[in-house]
Amino acid sequence: MGIVINQSFKNTITTYLGFGLGAINTLFLYTEFMSDNYYGLVAYILSTANIMMPLMAFGVHNTVIKFYSTFKTKNSLNSFLTLMLFLPLALTIPIGLVGFLSYDTIASWLTHKNNIVGDYLWYIFITALAMAYFEVFFAWVKVQMKTVFGNVMKEVFHRVGIMILLFALYFEWITVEQFLTGLVSVYVLRTLLMLVNAFYIRLPVFRFNKIDKLSSILKYSSLIIIAGSIATMILDIDKFMLNNYIDIEKVAYYSVATFIATVIAVPQRAMHQIMMPLTAKFINDNNREELNDLYERSSLTLYIISGYIFLLIVLNINELYTIIPEEFSGGIIVVFLISIAKLYDNLLGNNNAILFNSDYYRMVLVFGVILAISAVVLNIILIPLYGINGSALATLIAVVVYNTIKVVFVKMKFNMLPFTMQTLKISVLLIICVLAFYFWEFPFNAYMNIFFKSIIVGIVYAVLIYKLNVSEDITAMFKKYLRLKK
Repeated sequence: MGIVINQSFKNTITTYLGFGLGAINTLFLYTEFMSDNYYGLVAYILSTANIMMPLMAFGVHNTVIKFYSTFKTKNSLNSFLTLMLFLPLALTIPIGLVGFLSYDTIASWLTHKNNIVGDYLWYIFITALAMAYFEVFFAWVKVQMKTVFGNVMKEVFHRVGIMILLFALYFEWITVEQFLTGLVSVYVLRTLLMLVNAFYIRLPVFRFNKIDKLSSILKYSSLIIIAGSIATMILDIDKFMLNNYIDIEKVAYYSVATFIATVIAVPQRAMHQIMMPLTAKFINDNNREELNDLYERSSLTLYIISGYIFLLIVLNINELYTIIPEEFSGGIIVVFLISIAKLYDNLLGNNNAILFNSDYYRMVLVFGVILAISAVVLNIILIPLYGINGSALATLIAVVVYNTIKVVFVKMKFNMLPFTMQTLKISVLLIICVLAFYFWEFPFNAYMNIFFKSIIVGIVYAVLIYKLNVSEDITAMFKKYLRLKK
């Protein structure tokens, strides 16, 4: 776990920096500098681009990680990497042609509720393409066990760029149309910088020789397209579907609420960057002992860290919503529901990495199809009944079912579970902290209340985690960074 903890710690810092900047953008700058209609449009563009991204990437970002360590000669490896660079074009070019020839039909379908969307469909395509190739180049460096720069680009760069654009919009240096063009340009520039970094670490040597595992590679990529699309779709299908049922400004309200809850996913996002290639290596080497150890340790570490973030969000949510504009306050229930879903995601540790890099990756597709259908059906039923709260409830139910199926499957095929008695201790601790602190408020302004409560909760939680010694890795970090005696 040494390399995992080391790079995950660095990635966690940069990811939190990115989310901090994102919080400023999402909670304050967007809400003050941009109309609700255009804010909803931005959320829709980015969400739809995220849904399209795995399709545009042709699953290459996962394929590189799974197969890279299986090639033992330079020629075979160079041929494999050459294929990975050009394979996404097999889908992006046809998708672009279909979009060009059927633009009016697609626009008519997507704009029956909100006409503003129709003029910006190409923005979605370009952003999705940039996101796709960014992930390809990021995977290029992940397999070299170098993830820190890529994580900075993934989490920080575009948020800084958007912040600059928002201030330029506020001071009327640019129009809202120019802002939207600039938004797309930020994602394109991020991809180009990631390309430079990837080729600096390993310069491509183009080889078009026959690849022995070509059939397996293409089969894996094709299935992972769908599996990855489904996994990504679950994160953004709610915003996409809300556009068809409610006014687009309410998509902005939902986007703010989900962003707050998504902060819980930061540790998983940070650790995922290094866990994917490491898990693939253990599976390719048939090292079940190390794989099981990584499964349990990653679950505990992520649960402890994400549990603390969960507490900070849930215990401060009422005060936080007094700070941002009042019309956004209808998203409090959304925050609770999505927070629980994200906490469960973290509890699974490297479960996704095991499934995606094992011979059972086809089952991810089966599970994903079940999840996607469930999510769509639940959204169709619950959005008309409960609005944005219904969409959040649909997401929670779908995620709980999906994650539980994955845990049971890994147990059946690998005889491994991420849960231990320490998991139960952490769960009890989280429940006690919520009951003890939720109704307790300081008689100050919202900022001071959040600050003091966060400090107190943090100290109590950290002391109890250390005293209970629920994780060797977390305890070791306490001793290392706080100079605690053994």
